[in-house]
Amino acid sequence: IRLGDIVINTETFTVAKRGAPINLSATEFRLLLYLAERRGRVFSRDQLLDAVWKDETFVEPRTVDVHISRLRTQIEDDPSNPVYVKTRRGIGYYVETE
Repeated sequence: IRLGDIVINTETFTVAKRGAPINLSATEFRLLLYLAERRGRVFSRDQLLDAVWKDETFVEPRTVDVHISRLRTQIEDDPSNPVYVKTRRGIGYYVETE
């Protein structure tokens, strides 16, 4: 799956940006993959918790924010002005269609 300069390899569970590997945690990888596979759709924290965290013990909705923030620091050139993982204020997170 390609998102601009980012390539997500679903067979090797790796992510690279401009050819350089990015070391994501398993949860960050699942989160990025989930959003990338559903480009253009906006997901609330609760929807992402259900999809990405699934059967894990109780996880606070704010945990999504923390993981999005960590993900952005690794994949974005400027995490405060994201290009890949965006926020729809008051609604949720999404990856824009190209």
